Amino acid sequence: MPTLPPRSETRPEGERIAKLLARSGVASRREIERMIAEGRVALDGVVLDTPATILASLKGVTVDGNPVAAAEATRLFAFNKPTGLITAERDPAGRPTIYTALRNALPKGTPRLMPIGRLDMNTEGLLLLTNDGGLKRKLELPASGIPRTYRARAFGVVTQSQLEDLMDGVEIEGIRYGAIDANLERSSGRNLWIEMTITEGKNREVRRVLEYLGLQVNRLIRVGYGPFNLGDLPRGQAVELTGKPVAHFLSEMTGVPIPRGGVKKAERIAIAAPAPNPVKPPRPARPPARKGSSARPAPRKDESAAPAAPRRGAKAAPPQRTPRPPRAPERETRETLSNAPRGAERKGAAKPGAPRSGHGARKRPKPTRGNTPPRGPKT
Repeated sequence: MPTLPPRSETRPEGERIAKLLARSGVASRREIERMIAEGRVALDGVVLDTPATILASLKGVTVDGNPVAAAEATRLFAFNKPTGLITAERDPAGRPTIYTALRNALPKGTPRLMPIGRLDMNTEGLLLLTNDGGLKRKLELPASGIPRTYRARAFGVVTQSQLEDLMDGVEIEGIRYGAIDANLERSSGRNLWIEMTITEGKNREVRRVLEYLGLQVNRLIRVGYGPFNLGDLPRGQAVELTGKPVAHFLSEMTGVPIPRGGVKKAERIAIAAPAPNPVKPPRPARPPARKGSSARPAPRKDESAAPAAPRRGAKAAPPQRTPRPPRAPERETRETLSNAPRGAERKGAAKPGAPRSGHGARKRPKPTRGNTPPRGPKT
C-alpha cells in the first residue's frame, strides 16, 4: 500500500505566504497572488515574485510598503444588505458600495472585513463578512457545498412540479446548474413567492433559472447562508456572530481548535437585532375625571367686594331668586288650627261662598226655580 514520503528535515516549517496574508485579512488568496505578481509584496525589503513562498510568520512582510500585523482571531459578521449597493470595496463607476453603509453599521475598532460571496446590486438580504481570507475562500467554493437560501418574488405562472424538476439540474445557454431545491410558497394571481436553496452560487444563478421558467423576478432576498439565517436583523444593520455553535463552525472551517474558555454558550445559531438605543418610558395616562361634584372645596367669596363687571359680549347672569322662608311643620299647623275658637277664621280655611278646591273661580248662578215667568197662551 503506497504511503506518503517522509518529510524532509530540511523542509521549512510554515505555510504559504498567500495563506498567511489572507488569514491576516489583507485580501483573499486570489487577490494576494495578483498582488504578488504586480510586485506589491516584499519580504525584508526584497520583492517577492512567487506566492509559493513558505513562511512561519509575517515578520518582515510588507504590502505596498506597509508592514503587515500578525493574524487576528477569526471573526464573523452578518450584514443585512439593502438594494442599491455594490458588493465591492470600490466601484469604477462611482456607485455606492457596501462599505458606505458599513461605516455606520459596524462598531468602532472592527478590523478590515471582506464579504463572503457577492450579492447583485438589486439583491438584498444576508451577507456574511469576515477578517479571515482563508475562511472567505472556503465558504465561497462550490466544492464546499454550503447552502444558500433565497426568497424570490416573481411574476408569471409556474407549477410545483416544474420547480421540483430543478432537483435534477438544468442547463441554460451552455452553463450547467446543479440541483436546486425550489418550493412555491404562495401565489396571488400571477404574483408568486418562491423559496430556492442552491449550493454552487454561480453568477446570477437564481435569476437566470427563474427567467428560464418564464418568470420575471422583481425582488430577491437572501435569507440564509450555511447555518446562519437573516432572522430579525434590520435592513442596513450589522452584528457580530458569537457563541458556542459559531465557534464550532469556524473551527471546522479553518481547522483552528477552539480555545479553552471564553466561548459564550448558545443553543443555536441565530442572528439577533442590535440592541436599540435607550428610550424614555412614556408618561402614564391621566386618570379619568370624576363625575359629579369635585372633592376640592369651592373658594370663598368676599361679600364686601363689588361684583365684577361682565365681559363685553358675555350674557348677563340671571337674577338670583330670594330663598323662601322655611315651611312650618305640618304637626304644628294642625295644633294651631285645633286650638282656634269656633267661628273664627282659621288660617288657610275656605271663606263662605269661595269655590271649593278643584273648581273654577266663577260663582254658580242662583237657582231660577219658581221665578220663571208664565208662558203665553197657546195658540
